[in-house]
Amino acid sequence: MSKAKLELNGKSYELPTIVGTKNEVAIDISKLRAQSEAVTFDTGYMNTGACTSKVTFLDGEKGILEYRGFPIEDLAAKSSFAEVSYLLIYGKLPTQTELDNFNKSMGMYSDLHSGIEKMIEVFPANAHPMGVLGAATNALTAFYPELLTTSPTDEQKDKMIAQIMCQMKIIAARFFSKSQGKKFIHSDPKLDYSSDFLNMMFGTVDKDVKDALEVLFILHADHEQNCSTSTVRLVGSSECNVTASIAAGTNALWGPLHGGANQAVLEMLEAIAKDGADYKKYINKAKDKNDNFKLMGFGHRVYKNFDPRAKIIKKACDSVLNKLGKKDVLLEIAKGLEEAALQDSYFIEKKLYPNVDFYSGIIYRALGIPTNMFTVMFALGRVSGWLAQWKEMVESPEFKIGRPRQIYTGLVDQKYTDIKSRGK
Repeated sequence: MSKAKLELNGKSYELPTIVGTKNEVAIDISKLRAQSEAVTFDTGYMNTGACTSKVTFLDGEKGILEYRGFPIEDLAAKSSFAEVSYLLIYGKLPTQTELDNFNKSMGMYSDLHSGIEKMIEVFPANAHPMGVLGAATNALTAFYPELLTTSPTDEQKDKMIAQIMCQMKIIAARFFSKSQGKKFIHSDPKLDYSSDFLNMMFGTVDKDVKDALEVLFILHADHEQNCSTSTVRLVGSSECNVTASIAAGTNALWGPLHGGANQAVLEMLEAIAKDGADYKKYINKAKDKNDNFKLMGFGHRVYKNFDPRAKIIKKACDSVLNKLGKKDVLLEIAKGLEEAALQDSYFIEKKLYPNVDFYSGIIYRALGIPTNMFTVMFALGRVSGWLAQWKEMVESPEFKIGRPRQIYTGLVDQKYTDIKSRGK
């Protein structure tokens, strides 16, 4: 094994390296502080590997995304969301019997406890759906005390996973019905994940729409150690219950720099519409370095060329829009922005391509899903990845509580004064 050498204050330290199965190289600094009393500094943990994982691989430079070694392109084209969820969580593609049992196990939780139902009804109809989803998910332990188990057996983990997968989508659909003033349609355990969700939301299931939603859920299912996934792992590292970890991930996803990005796209389109719907004006504003305007839904922090998910979702987006025949000024602005950006040398040179958030927001808009519910849709796809990452962490021999360090930059050597003498 090769080693890295660090020279600090006249001393030399040898640090071991770790090489992943895709030849990723990491310098192991886990014993550096014990040897040298020094820590590393990495704002945002952008260059820090906090764990080893077999769940997801991505290469932002080459635009590669794989779940358990399977290219996202193949999974999106050939798999169902339930099949991909099983793959992420259990590490292999299921047999038909395994998939049937997985779906059946989720169906066993198609009825929410009346206490959770009452809780959802108490929330104001105009409450943000992400706040409701996070709160109700966290509250599941109050009515299902078995979820409080902090060292679950394999059988208990299977039940927890099935329950959270099923009941998060019911919570989301039930609050949507309340917010729209509609009678709630109960979950049907005979339907697949996406069909059941669409039926609870709208009382109907169109195959093309369902297929597009399946693709969206698959593309959102996992994305390596992002903000919300890292949150799930960090909270779970305290050995708290699984619902607390998943609820924490839900809240982390809420932010506009993470899962809220597709909501930010639609809010941008609405602002452009109010300003006369001249998308070319906003293309020019985005190119003007002296203008503070930011074109939401273009480029990606990780992908330096293209977001592989965007290529897939664009086809689903075109299919849904053609199927529904939607005429919407925001959708027209979005298509205009997309076309202009893909042909503009400025965006091409800077590799600012439309990303998955740009297209997912358009699809959700076409389906009649309110803007403030977009991040909830993201969470319903990502929950399978969160559960996979949580399960991998608690089963890992490397498992330990997360405890980042800091570099203190505050005041020193302060002397306490009596309150009566302060300010004199």
